[in-house]
Amino acid sequence: MTDILSTLYPWIKTLHILAVISWMAGMLYLPRLFVYHVETKPEYFNPKETVEKWELLLLRRIINPAMIVTWICGLLLVSTPGIIDWSQGWPWVKAAMVILMSAFHGWLSKERKLLAKGQPRLSGKGYRIANEVPTLLMIIIVVMVIARPF
Repeated sequence: MTDILSTLYPWIKTLHILAVISWMAGMLYLPRLFVYHVETKPEYFNPKETVEKWELLLLRRIINPAMIVTWICGLLLVSTPGIIDWSQGWPWVKAAMVILMSAFHGWLSKERKLLAKGQPRLSGKGYRIANEVPTLLMIIIVVMVIARPF
């Protein structure tokens, strides 16, 4: 198995990076849709027919599959012998941030359901602030992987 992982490593890494890009694009866009959802007046357009549909499709067709592929490829990458030195601190910080990103993904999914029921928990400003969470987590993850500061 380790020989196969070593041979396929560049392809798994490529797929992992593509999945991460897709996941992050969706994670950065969905909270913005939530802002439109709570701030748009019904006389301009009906959120049920537009924004709610976009939110659902974004989650089902992009964010969810991209997260699954990201996790599968990421676990395969860390299982490849000689790639990660677990005695260093950076892989643990990165792993924690990926878990937090996944938890935020779950929170976004729950928020979408509440918005569809007409029960938003945040204002437009709150969703704008929430929109910064994936950016901050992504910065920490990239720094850990590229700079490996500790």
